[in-house]
Amino acid sequence: MIELDLLRHGETELTQWQTSILRGQLDDALTDAGWQQMQQTFDQAFLNTAWQILVSSPLQRCARFAQTQAQQHDLPVLLLDNLKEMNFGDWEGLSTADLYQHFPDDLARFWQTPTQFSPPNAEKIQDFALRIQTALQDIYCLAQQYQYKKVCVITHGGVIKLCYCLAQQRSLDDILTLPASLATLHHFRLDFQAQQFVLTCH
Repeated sequence: MIELDLLRHGETELTQWQTSILRGQLDDALTDAGWQQMQQTFDQAFLNTAWQILVSSPLQRCARFAQTQAQQHDLPVLLLDNLKEMNFGDWEGLSTADLYQHFPDDLARFWQTPTQFSPPNAEKIQDFALRIQTALQDIYCLAQQYQYKKVCVITHGGVIKLCYCLAQQRSLDDILTLPASLATLHHFRLDFQAQQFVLTCH
């Protein structure tokens, strides 16, 4: 079993004025405030948690922070492409207010039953779930190989919400209702039991 702490990135250039933008896989940078938000959370947790490796999404709002912390604390760092945020297709970069104004029915369907409706050209929620499960398996195998017991993953809100769905055995239709605020840390355990990977809340 490994302890898996997931840190969401902080405020970004796209969200400093409008927090409800679906940024998805758009590669916007952290603002200074966003970096400070993450730094405060990271420093407080690092005092009590001896992380042995940092694993990060390759998008710069996660990766640059991870690489800086790894260098400062002499930790290995790994960027995993599968840890990217969900791709919202044609809705990327749009605010929920704009979507509500122009596509209210579609937005409602996506919010209530994402397993049955995806934005145009977006990643299906089922495919997103499989991608994140693959990332978790890769992290577990890496931890077993190097005997890591405590791993910090720097990633996105959608990834964290998906992990809660997996850990709590909830429907994927619940994913968009779950909380994962900017620069917050979320605690899980990952194990391999009965020939399957098991994620639990810590």
